[in-house]
Amino acid sequence: MLERVEAMTTEALMADIGQRARAAGRILATAPGEVKDRALRAMAAAVREAAPEILDGNARDVDAMKANGQTAAFLDRGTLTEERIEAIAAALEDIVALKDPVGDVIAAWERPNGLKIERVRTPLGVIGVIYESRPNVTADAGALCLKAGNAVVLRGGSDTIHSNRAIHASLQKGLAVAGLPEDAIQIVPVTDRAAVGEMLKGLNGNLDVIVPRGGRSLVERVQTEARVPVFAHLEGLVHIFVDKSADLDKAVAIVKNSKLRRTGICGALETLLVHKDIAGSHLPAILDALNQEGCEIRGDDGIRAFGPGILEATEEDWSTEYLDKILSAMIVPDLDTAIAHIAKYGSNHTDCIITEDQAAADRFQAEVDSAIVLHNASTQFADGGEFGMGAEIGIATGRMHARGPVGVEQLTSFKYKVHGTGQTRP
Repeated sequence: MLERVEAMTTEALMADIGQRARAAGRILATAPGEVKDRALRAMAAAVREAAPEILDGNARDVDAMKANGQTAAFLDRGTLTEERIEAIAAALEDIVALKDPVGDVIAAWERPNGLKIERVRTPLGVIGVIYESRPNVTADAGALCLKAGNAVVLRGGSDTIHSNRAIHASLQKGLAVAGLPEDAIQIVPVTDRAAVGEMLKGLNGNLDVIVPRGGRSLVERVQTEARVPVFAHLEGLVHIFVDKSADLDKAVAIVKNSKLRRTGICGALETLLVHKDIAGSHLPAILDALNQEGCEIRGDDGIRAFGPGILEATEEDWSTEYLDKILSAMIVPDLDTAIAHIAKYGSNHTDCIITEDQAAADRFQAEVDSAIVLHNASTQFADGGEFGMGAEIGIATGRMHARGPVGVEQLTSFKYKVHGTGQTRP
């Protein structure tokens, strides 16, 4: 295999991958659900069995990332542990429990002329996933695409290439156990950036959609250059608004968890907005909880009055995704101002209101145009697994087709089946 790859140009290699993915996708499109589930269970078992090899590959990746001076957040996303490998295997099993979407009748109706029409879910075809630093995406994306009857071409970042290859080997073992084509889940075997360019061109018409997961530069390149549809988000500029009727204990717990549970994920809190009427009663406890964990606060004049260690926020802070123990904060006069701030600086990803006023919550959830809008819950729940989707291939913030966590249903399209009894059109 390696000899064949080394002998091919990147263009020829990617064209070959696309052709093989299309052929495999045709088989997957009609594969019975129980066969796909057998493959997923075998994948989970293979991941657990290969844990030592996966950890060994990850150690090589982490050493290289440290040598390259990667940030703590980047390292956190790229690091695997025994617990995280078990979570990868468990996520594969969770996907088994999901309903197979392929063939599901979304709607059905009968016309006056007797024609019976059904709208039925079908696979998208071949999906390309371009991602950085998160080796768990290898398993999540491969498994979700399989469940939805799609072939997938995975192009992980060079920073976690050894981790990705080790996980991918386990996925291919699972496909083989179930008698499905190993080409159904392919990983780009080279780190050449030209491979990404070939995917953006569509692999000679063999790629139907692209999902990028990574930093702004990657996503912007994909959105600018892709010749096929894209499910993407640029950033997670996540806000929480603590309303004037917010419960203090809930506010402290939710803000702390939203910011600090894992700072490097796209659902982590980046900007805190606090209603002026409860700033004096709520902010001291909230800021103290953050300070105890070493979180740096950058605030407006109102926020800075609550502590000498609070830095002055700049205009840039309101539009920065820190992915670190840094939080921008502002006191606002009312709900309208909070909604307007989110509309101006947000990224349509995830936003939250903490309030005991149901009318305020309803207004916030209706008027904040984000893919995920929470009421009295941590923004770290912005995750397909937490939504009961088993896992996700990413969070889409666009308004077409898929929005929010992209799970198995979002990885399908549909066709119309029309049943007649000899009707002709006059």
